[in-house]
Amino acid sequence: MATFQVVTEQHGELSCWRISSDHAELLIAQQGAQILSYQRLGEPPLLWLSDQAIFRQGKSVRAGVPVCWPWFGNLQRNPTAVQAMYRGEQAPAHGLARTRDWQLLGIEEAGEGLRIELQLPEAQGQLPGWPHKVELKLVVQLGNDLGLTLTSRNTGSTPVTISQALHSYLAVSDVRQARVEGVEGLGYIETLADWEQRQQQGALTFTGETDRIYLGTPNTLSIVDPQWNRRINLTSSGSRSAVIWNPWTDRARELPDMADDGWQRMLCIETANVWDDVVTLQPGASHSLGFRVGCEVI
Repeated sequence: MATFQVVTEQHGELSCWRISSDHAELLIAQQGAQILSYQRLGEPPLLWLSDQAIFRQGKSVRAGVPVCWPWFGNLQRNPTAVQAMYRGEQAPAHGLARTRDWQLLGIEEAGEGLRIELQLPEAQGQLPGWPHKVELKLVVQLGNDLGLTLTSRNTGSTPVTISQALHSYLAVSDVRQARVEGVEGLGYIETLADWEQRQQQGALTFTGETDRIYLGTPNTLSIVDPQWNRRINLTSSGSRSAVIWNPWTDRARELPDMADDGWQRMLCIETANVWDDVVTLQPGASHSLGFRVGCEVI
C-alpha cells in the first residue's frame, strides 16, 4: 500500500501541490495542471525546472510538463482544420489550457503508486474564442515512473479537430554529451530551415539550436546521458509525432525565464499530435495522449 503526503504551496502567483510518495516527489501547479518537477528519491531530477522560472498567472512556467491544447505552437502553422476551431483574434502560442486553472478531482492509491486526476471545466464551451464542448482530463500516475494521460472527449454535437502536446522538459547533465535514440531513419520537419522535410541519420546528438518535428515515431524514445550514467525512457501512447527542442546559447539568452547556461541542463521531447497526426473527434468520441517516463542505469 502506498503512503503519500500532499502539501499546498504558493510559488509566486501560482497555487501548487507538492505530492510525496514512498518513491518520488512531484510538484504540480493548479494553473495548466502543469507538472513543475518530478524526482525519484535520492536521484537527480527527471524533469527540469528552470532556475529562473517565473510563477505568474497567465504565463506557462519554464519547467516540467506544460499541457499544450487545443493546439500546439503557432496556430497559423497548424492544419486548416485546427485553425478553423478558433474564433478569437490573438491566438496564444500552445493553446489555451496551459494558462487556465484546472480542478483537482482527487488523489488515490493505485497499486504501489498514486493516481492524481485533474480536469479543465472551461473546456466545456467556456474557453475564450474556442466555443466547443470537450471534457478534458489529465491523469497523473506517480510511482517509480511518472505517467501522464490527457483525455479529450467531445461532448458537443459537431466534430472538433485539435493538435496537442505534453511538452516535457527532461533533465540532463549536459545536453552536449547526451543523445536521443529511437529516431534513427525517421522523417522530420526542420523548423529552423524553412520547415524542410529531412531524414534523421543515426542517433540525434546536439551541437546547436534544435527544433524538429519527428513523424511516424516509435512508442519509445530514449535519452542516453553518460555523465549521469542513465538512460531516460519516454514511452508514448496515442501519438505518432514528437517534437525535440533545445534553445542553445543565443535563444536561451533571449528567454527571461532561463539562465544563459540553462539550455545545457534540459532537453524537450514532446509527446504530440501535430502536423499530419492531428486528432478529429466526432461527437461522443474520445482520444487519449499519454507518456510514461522512467530511467535506468547504464
